[in-house]
Amino acid sequence: MNVRPRAVVVVTGSELVRGERTDLNGPFLAREALTLGLEPARIVVVGDDPAELEAALRENVDADALLVSGGLGPTHDDRTVEMIARAAGIGVHVDPALEAEIEGVSRAIAQRLNRPYTDFQPGVTKQATLPDGAEPVGLAGTAPAFVLRNGNGGVVVVLPGPPPELRRLWPNAVQSEPFRRVLVRARPPGRRVVRFYGASESAVAQALAAAGGDGNGVEATICARDFEIHVDFIVEPGAENRADELEAALVAPLERYLFARDERPVSEHVLALARSRGWTLATAESCTGGLVAVRLTDIPGASDVVLGGVVAYSNELKQSELGVPAEVLERHGAVSAETAEAMVHGARERLGADAAVAVTGIAGPGGGTPEKPVGLVYLHAEGPDGGRGQEFTIPGDRDAIRKRATAMGLHLLRRLLSQNRDDSV
Repeated sequence: MNVRPRAVVVVTGSELVRGERTDLNGPFLAREALTLGLEPARIVVVGDDPAELEAALRENVDADALLVSGGLGPTHDDRTVEMIARAAGIGVHVDPALEAEIEGVSRAIAQRLNRPYTDFQPGVTKQATLPDGAEPVGLAGTAPAFVLRNGNGGVVVVLPGPPPELRRLWPNAVQSEPFRRVLVRARPPGRRVVRFYGASESAVAQALAAAGGDGNGVEATICARDFEIHVDFIVEPGAENRADELEAALVAPLERYLFARDERPVSEHVLALARSRGWTLATAESCTGGLVAVRLTDIPGASDVVLGGVVAYSNELKQSELGVPAEVLERHGAVSAETAEAMVHGARERLGADAAVAVTGIAGPGGGTPEKPVGLVYLHAEGPDGGRGQEFTIPGDRDAIRKRATAMGLHLLRRLLSQNRDDSV
């Protein structure tokens, strides 16, 4: 079996090494590389220290595709161009056409800020400086993206660090002639995913092992994502039948937990199910503070399904906005199955929705008691044909409890809409 060209991702920025920001570029570039038929070998995150940066680039400059992000600005700690040139053993030069383009952007900025262009001129020259042989493929503000052939017939791709700018310029790099030469040798694999909710990671791992495990052209990866268990299959050309057999054998004992074979978020599944029924939706939330509604309305076009939501933290608002009876709150408390059910009744009635979901719980770190500990969450979903409730005690800190309660609320609503009465799914 032919080996796919290797891709190495180097993400630069001391703020990433210090943990001040989360790297979004590395995972994006690795996924894109795999989609194109490259083999992502590693993601390296390195700070702006010249020696560290040069070492990381020198170690990987001869990869089939070295994908670099960051360090293309006008300041002293933007060193990627210089270190790429050192690692490749080549010089640098000022690109006249690129300098003129960056100058035009910079003059407009200077005029808008009422500052002299001379303040910007050194930075313009710095950003127009490229390794010898590099080909510019676009600008993000004043930061250039470029590609460069390496000595082994591979390509070095250098992109700006801000994720939106990197993603905008990535297609330009892919379409460049040096990158296309590498892609001639690429073999895009097939990709599949099966997603389970309610099954443990160990149960899925055991089912995969019992099904024969991966190998023979099929790579299977088990990953917990957003409180679901995903099994991703990478299928080499010619191994499709083996993948079919493995997937079927994996799913058979876990069928009750399977809910998707695509990568759409659960909120998008909820909206699609509601549309298929012609139903509208509403939310009533306490401990999640509106996160369920946020997840639903994150999806473009949600307005044809989602009518709105009520965040009722206090007992007074639960009564006034959702109609929760005072006696329910007095007898059972704000965190109870009875209150969750009353909240969902109120959301449907007050907002005029066909179906709704309610969440109430103790997110912590305070507020817990021996009878009702931190992490206790009650959920209730209801539609025209009835409802269903759930109780969970969720481990973790406040953020984890709120996120997991949000995911549980969405899955409870999904199950209601799909009329799946198996409470374990």
